Amino acid sequence: MQKRWLYYIVRFFIAVAVPILLTLISVRAVMTPLFLTIEYHRPDFPPDGYGFSQEDRLTYAPMAVAYLLNGEDIHFLGDLQLEGALCYPPLPEGRQCSMFNERELRHMVDVKIVTQAAFTILVAGIAFFIGAVLWLRRSLWGRTVLREGLQQGAIITLSIIGAIIIGAVVAWDSFFDSFHAIFFESGTWRFLYSDTLIRLFPEKFWFDAAIVVGGMTALGAVVILIWSWRAGKATRETKQ
Repeated sequence: MQKRWLYYIVRFFIAVAVPILLTLISVRAVMTPLFLTIEYHRPDFPPDGYGFSQEDRLTYAPMAVAYLLNGEDIHFLGDLQLEGALCYPPLPEGRQCSMFNERELRHMVDVKIVTQAAFTILVAGIAFFIGAVLWLRRSLWGRTVLREGLQQGAIITLSIIGAIIIGAVVAWDSFFDSFHAIFFESGTWRFLYSDTLIRLFPEKFWFDAAIVVGGMTALGAVVILIWSWRAGKATRETKQ
């Protein structure tokens, strides 16, 4: 009986872990040069009104993403310079300006803290999941608990993603503001259109990223649902 209660507890944590892990894996997939390349090459992606070309964006945006993932301090971004023609306001030839201003740098520090905490959770969650699978697959009861936990987690994931996608499509501005309000101090994430962060990552970028993360997460949940249904069917047929 005590072992069964332990199984139920593990099943609960598996169900909770599924949406978290699927979402974080999808977020990590978006934080890659491949996604940046695809996004900046979209025909409907807005041009920068202050001078960045597509090539400039493909050069500078990966630097911002790299900072979030590496172990460097803010000088990694703070030491970057733009040629005068790309600054706002533009500077004479031969002069340069800092790529990011102080407000942008402070925000990037905040984003890095959140990002690295999230990916620490991802690594810990994957380790837990692997351990749970190795333990549960040793018995029929354990395999049933694993299948049910994954199935419940997939259903939870699809429910959450469905609500988020509807919210993002119907009321993007409110969704975007609410998301930032969860993780960042009020006002610290709002910037001028002439600031480098907005020039590299305009609203269109975040809308597309949210849709891709939601789509990838939902796809992962559907795959889990199909697997769990087939595994359950196979188990029932074996018993017969």
